[in-house]
Amino acid sequence: MIDKNRIAGSAKQVEGDIKEAAGKVLGDAKLVADGESEKVEGKVQNAVGGIKDVVQK
Repeated sequence: MIDKNRIAGSAKQVEGDIKEAAGKVLGDAKLVADGESEKVEGKVQNAVGGIKDVVQK
């Protein structure tokens, strides 16, 4: 079973991609930075979920 942190982390990465792209289109540097930050948070959360998956097996 996949850890819920992996699912939430992947969702954050997608949301970060969307924010970053929207910020670039709109010329909004803060939105771009928020998107990049959210992608990093998602990657970390996804990695934590992956570790939990390995530990549970």
